[in-house]
Amino acid sequence: MATLGIPQNTIAILQKYNFMFQKRFGQNFLIDTRVLDKIISASGITKDDMILEVGPGIGTMTQYLCESARKVVAVEIDKNLIPILENDTLKEYDNVRVINEDILKLDINKLVEEENDGKPIKVVANLPYYITTPIIMGLFESHVPIESITIMVQKEVADRMQVGPGTKDYGALSLAVQYYAKPEIIANVPPNCFMPRPNVGSAVIKLTRHEQVPVEVKDEKLMFKLIRAAFNQRRKTLQNSINNSPELNLNKEQVVEALDKMGLSQTIRGEALSLEQFATLANYLV
Repeated sequence: MATLGIPQNTIAILQKYNFMFQKRFGQNFLIDTRVLDKIISASGITKDDMILEVGPGIGTMTQYLCESARKVVAVEIDKNLIPILENDTLKEYDNVRVINEDILKLDINKLVEEENDGKPIKVVANLPYYITTPIIMGLFESHVPIESITIMVQKEVADRMQVGPGTKDYGALSLAVQYYAKPEIIANVPPNCFMPRPNVGSAVIKLTRHEQVPVEVKDEKLMFKLIRAAFNQRRKTLQNSINNSPELNLNKEQVVEALDKMGLSQTIRGEALSLEQFATLANYLV
């Protein structure tokens, strides 16, 4: 039975093992059953699903996942947590596998092939805030078969994932997430729902993978190089940002011609372009 969402049960486990929080791993454990219920409900888990959990901590959400899914694979970087998970908090579940590894170094495609016959999985996690973006982009860019990603992240990052052009939060992450998935904020979560309390507000966001990407682009890599260039120097014009980018070998005339064809000003900044416009620009420059 899932019991760790209750603060005193979490405290009892931490004291039993003299566990010390590691700041470098961004450890903030959830201690609110209502938030846990919301995450499980939003992720739409069935008894047919394999779930990948990143950073299970002491197994708080893992217990909930094990009770809802067919199989749970939990990847935890902190070796001090492995005995707690395997010998204590998850020992009564026979549908969980704990892997002591850095998620950024793990071959997730191989894991999905082994554990789920290559069929799409769901990712559910209370992500370490300091590596949220590399984890999400790693999952998408390596083309892991994923149906959805339901995660707890810093509120500011959740906001960035779902905004459109012309807003201050709009950036490369917004475009990348929206290229691969439909973002939806499920709940805002205050610091007092965690132990220890983070210094920032948090949010649960669900990214539902597009069955087909929403724009037609001939060269995906080129489009993302243009996006990175535009936002690496967001105060400059798009034309100057592209010309200054070490990733791109394009001359000024090519960029000016492409912008003219799109009916855009030569002084436009990248933050004004939609995903569709970046795709069109990439198609002109390919």
